[in-house]
Amino acid sequence: MCSEVRWKLCWENELELADHVELAEFFRKTYGPTGAFNAKPFEGSRSWAGARPELRAIGYDSNGVAAHMGLLRRFIKVGTVDLLVAELGLYGVRADLERLGISHSIRVMLPTLQELGVPFAFGTVRHELRKHIARFGRHGPVTVFSDILTQSTLPEPRLDKPPTRIDDALVIVLPVGRPISDWPTGEIIDRNGPEL
Repeated sequence: MCSEVRWKLCWENELELADHVELAEFFRKTYGPTGAFNAKPFEGSRSWAGARPELRAIGYDSNGVAAHMGLLRRFIKVGTVDLLVAELGLYGVRADLERLGISHSIRVMLPTLQELGVPFAFGTVRHELRKHIARFGRHGPVTVFSDILTQSTLPEPRLDKPPTRIDDALVIVLPVGRPISDWPTGEIIDRNGPEL
């Protein structure tokens, strides 16, 4: 079934309103089963939850959107070191295609990551996805860190919450232009913005 999926790389300004509507519905259906709160950011035609991606890898099949991964170049702070990365996030795969793993999305994105000249791709996932990420890591040069906290700002300031939050998630690093040995050490990664 994976061979039936067609991948399309889209810069954010290439998407039409109909694309955003279709992606928002995809994310509501994909993230909704993990909790109604997780589907809430995708109400209406909003096709992003935190930071807006600049590039998207979208997988389509005969039933519409099958999978998605977003990319946003940004500087993060790892410990005391400012570092350019391509943050990968806003990952989803339709429930009937769960074997169409994250590895397919990253393989589609990898040539673009190399063209962008970023030293590393970076992302975070819930600890519940550890086995899924470990399977992916067996087929590629991915390093998973489990003892690093990530700090992000909220997508929208709220009076009832602090402006930043700290997550204890798995940190995934993919070397693109530099070896993993160049990844700085630190106990916290600051996105200096909302999570993708």
